[in-house]
Amino acid sequence: MKNELNIFSFEILKEIEKVIIDYDDSSIKIFEKYLLTKERIFLAGVGRTGLVIKSFAMRLMHLGLKVYVVGDINTPSINKNDLLIVGSGSGETETLVTITDKAKSLGVTIVLFTSNRSSKIAKQSRIVLAINSPSPKLKNNHGNKSIQPMGSLFEQSLMIILDSCILYLTKIMDMESTKMFVKHANLE
Repeated sequence: MKNELNIFSFEILKEIEKVIIDYDDSSIKIFEKYLLTKERIFLAGVGRTGLVIKSFAMRLMHLGLKVYVVGDINTPSINKNDLLIVGSGSGETETLVTITDKAKSLGVTIVLFTSNRSSKIAKQSRIVLAINSPSPKLKNNHGNKSIQPMGSLFEQSLMIILDSCILYLTKIMDMESTKMFVKHANLE
């Protein structure tokens, strides 16, 4: 059993590596500029992608940025001076389409992480950061296949890309891990 688990683990790592190698990060600098210049940052995602988005929100908070997760009870109203970051493999998740429609009508800058460049949410977004991974909701899977179920490869790749953004931000903000840890939860 252990050998089979190891084999699966290495296959998953190879899949992630391929996605990251193929990832076009040409828009990432603009995205990072928005992160540092917008008044507040709102993040939205559902399911497992939502968990990855919440992890990113936590790290942005550790950097000292004003961050809110859409749907949380303490999330204020959004306005044109804010940034909305959405994670959706399909880019067609109904609740997220509704959220981005509302944000767009308010003049909010929207950034989307997705596998679907031509999705409804992509059409609402200022920046679309495409992750070429298969999605069960898409017919075109960019020639990529995965041994993993459903959107796992998208979610894992998104986590690595967002953690890389955090690493880059710590560098340009001259923020060491010890400074970030001061903002870590202490009611554990």
